[in-house]
Amino acid sequence: MNHINITSFKAYDIRGELGVNLDEDIAYRIGRAFAQILSSQRKNNGVSDEVNNCIVIGADIRDSSETLKHSTIQGIIDAGVDVINLGMTGTEEVYFATSHYEALGGIEVTASHNPINYNGLKLVREGSRPISADSGLADIQKLAENGNFAEQTTIGQVAQKLDKTAYVDHLMGFIDTDKLVPLKVVINSGNGSAGPTIDLLEQRLKQKNAPIEIIKLHHTPDGSFPNGIPNPMILVNRESTKQAVIEHQADMGIAFDGDFDRCFLFDARGEFVEGSYIVGMLAQAFLQKNTGASIVYDPRVIYNTEAIVAESGGKAVISKSGHSFIKQVMRGSGAIYGGEMSAHHYFRDFFYCDSGMIPWLLTIELLSTTGKSLGQLVDERISAYPSSGEINFKLTTVGSDEIFKAIETHYQSQSSEKNTLDGLSLDFDDWRFNIRASNTEPLIRLNIETKGDQALLEDKVSEIKAWLNDQGAVLA
Repeated sequence: MNHINITSFKAYDIRGELGVNLDEDIAYRIGRAFAQILSSQRKNNGVSDEVNNCIVIGADIRDSSETLKHSTIQGIIDAGVDVINLGMTGTEEVYFATSHYEALGGIEVTASHNPINYNGLKLVREGSRPISADSGLADIQKLAENGNFAEQTTIGQVAQKLDKTAYVDHLMGFIDTDKLVPLKVVINSGNGSAGPTIDLLEQRLKQKNAPIEIIKLHHTPDGSFPNGIPNPMILVNRESTKQAVIEHQADMGIAFDGDFDRCFLFDARGEFVEGSYIVGMLAQAFLQKNTGASIVYDPRVIYNTEAIVAESGGKAVISKSGHSFIKQVMRGSGAIYGGEMSAHHYFRDFFYCDSGMIPWLLTIELLSTTGKSLGQLVDERISAYPSSGEINFKLTTVGSDEIFKAIETHYQSQSSEKNTLDGLSLDFDDWRFNIRASNTEPLIRLNIETKGDQALLEDKVSEIKAWLNDQGAVLA
């Protein structure tokens, strides 16, 4: 095949604008390159004989996803590798199926929360291990671009396996349904891929006589996204979940992005709960059952998580943000749970992968066993360690490296500690901030937190916003 340039490869996945840097030909090339490289490694690098010569693939509900999936499947089978077609899925279903079927790897066709004219592919290798730019994604890009594919004498076969029973069984294994008390929850699937899984979990809860009432919002999968792109990080998108919680007097609200690998929670007042406090809450839940376990977290917002892990007798292990880094650190430390403030939550017993379904199941169990509301569980922590939430900036005249050097110079005389694990973190006596470049968007992201001082937080947010604006960074 002729050489082409493919610009849709990112740090952790493949994502691009349809017809611009992602189309059916590119999807075919990626599928074939992915299959060829994994198959070759299976033959030459001592990959376990238990790994089957197949790749699992699923796709979200976007109108373009099925066509891109078909082209990707054609590339895989032309490389002589079999395919298990999972149908419409969330990303975590591909993670599960890759390990469940002992496959060479897995692909989810999704653009998650990106605009409707985008799509992409998320890839994992055997054992649901991540593939990123520095662990194989660059090799896949190179082969897909040059088109030097090995000749094949056999074509792979395609099997369709749509049954989600084993996956739902695995999810339900994270909670004890006998402990659940009557709760009413609003679940906003955003017209994404979450709806069918929510239906199956609801059926299972009813079979177990669990007194959980689910109010479904924007539930039907619809690739035209009639209620907007499923991205609860956008403030206006939170309003429908908030209002439904209030209207139905629900105990909590849950919202998903398009491929439901992220889970966002709202308390009984309809208030959005920042992801870093959910990390602390879930860390505490796991440490109550697993004394001394390791908990992995990212460096953007740390005070609350570190305090809870210390109070609960756990081991706090910091990692650079991003799923491939978190998963690697979790495997290395044997951590039972890892969390990012971006609402990605990772679980040792889910193949060290992230799941959007497990967090809300764990939360309804926690509300049941503690007898506390979600607000009660997090309000004290928010007061003890208030944080700004992530503030995004576009750079107009300078690069991120230049901004980081300038802000370090500006604040270094006041700082007691510096960390460059992920961007720049500067710690002071009673507050800190982290500023980093996004791995997925042309933005820099700022997080500020204090030790129990809301007024100081507001002062520092105003101060650093103004300083960044003077340097050529504007609010995104």
